[in-house]
Amino acid sequence: MKSVVQYSTGNVGRHALQMIVERPDLRLAGVHAHGADKVGRDAARLCGLAEPTGIVATDDVDALVALGADCVVYTAQAETRPHQAIDEICRFLRAGTNVVGTSMVWLVAPRHADAWLTDPLTSACRDGGTSLYINGVDPGFSGDSLVYTALTLAGWATAITVSEICDYGSYDDAEFTGVSFGFGFAPDQRPIMFEPGVLASLWGGQVRSLAALLGVALGEVRERHENWVTPTQIDCTMMTVPPGRVAAVRFAVEGIHRGEPVITMEHVNRLTAAAAPDWPYPPDGRPGVHRVVVRGNPGVEINTHLGLDGVDHNQGGVVATAAPPGLLAAQDLPAAHARTAMW
Repeated sequence: MKSVVQYSTGNVGRHALQMIVERPDLRLAGVHAHGADKVGRDAARLCGLAEPTGIVATDDVDALVALGADCVVYTAQAETRPHQAIDEICRFLRAGTNVVGTSMVWLVAPRHADAWLTDPLTSACRDGGTSLYINGVDPGFSGDSLVYTALTLAGWATAITVSEICDYGSYDDAEFTGVSFGFGFAPDQRPIMFEPGVLASLWGGQVRSLAALLGVALGEVRERHENWVTPTQIDCTMMTVPPGRVAAVRFAVEGIHRGEPVITMEHVNRLTAAAAPDWPYPPDGRPGVHRVVVRGNPGVEINTHLGLDGVDHNQGGVVATAAPPGLLAAQDLPAAHARTAMW
């Protein structure tokens, strides 16, 4: 049984914490919380479970490092505080605790991340004999594991498009996701996501990683984006958007070869199905899809839907896997399989 520390209990962290508590092959060793209202509370209360775990949340990082857990699930928001996050992660890595996470999305494709990110983390992995694996749904699974699966069905490929088409209306994260995407903004306001170079920094690593895997020399990696303004008020869990404000965004990062996009990571994100009616929707009336389309011989399309049996499509999970020391990407790990039956 592996011992695990959950680091943060926000939108992603509370779901990860519940999964850790409920999995019989994992033992919750500790929980980190930033908010004073969470410190000292039992882990069960922080993730909606009825039976106490006996593990209470703390903001004492040294105490959590001293636990010597096998793994930390790091889901604290990191993109706006990268240097602090690197320091926190390095402390666990040097102490011999492996780290998996959904933050620091630049590291989904670590071989294509900047040295200021990779150098201290690689050093910490070497010192502690540990590994760091960052992944998620997108960036992450849809742009690596799902693509790798699609490519096994193609004799050859001429172009790859990875798409997230998703209704974010039920996602309760206006403070970060909403602001980053510009939901509720005036149409002439530019959110941080669309500042020059930001999209490429977040998704460009996976574009370059796929190009390297396929042996394609890219001439450039470029960005494009647009928004959609609602003519009527839209009310949803994310926020209320008044008329004349942004309620949908569409953007992409493209790897260009001989003047044409050959690897594309694109998003169509809207607040409720009423937004951007002329833009693509998921198939079969579903609220979201992660799609890979491979052009070539034969052409391949795979649609993945998150959220069945009453589970909201915007909820995600985190899976921890044992691995060799260093900074890891999806292609470095063994093929995943369901290890735990929950019936």
